[in-house]
Amino acid sequence: MIFALKKHTLFVYIAVLIFGVLAFIPLSANAGNDLLGVEYGEFTGLGRRDPRETVASIIKIVLSLLGIIALCFILYAGFKWMTAGGNEETVTMAKKTLSAAVIGLVIILSAYAITNFVLRQLYSATTGYTYVE
Repeated sequence: MIFALKKHTLFVYIAVLIFGVLAFIPLSANAGNDLLGVEYGEFTGLGRRDPRETVASIIKIVLSLLGIIALCFILYAGFKWMTAGGNEETVTMAKKTLSAAVIGLVIILSAYAITNFVLRQLYSATTGYTYVE
């Protein structure tokens, strides 16, 4: 698709993209901290929160959603096992699904613990304060 465009059309698209990005860069050194009396985070709608806390919250939310999905797989495997009615093929499939879901849940909980530990240590190393939720 890009190669089918003429060179001047591609140049126009790139110029619009670059100038569009440059339009959001503050013009003065003070504008990053105070933009016409309003903090830059509030002005852009991003808030005043520390970026490390934002990243930590996003990671926790993603891991929580993955934990919910793993729990749903465990419930699904248990339901399949209970409704198998003696069918060995269905029971075997349910056992495989259950073991995979439990392994996934262990991996998710381990990732949560490691992430929590690393973020706490990073916070205390960069600020000198202990992390308190």
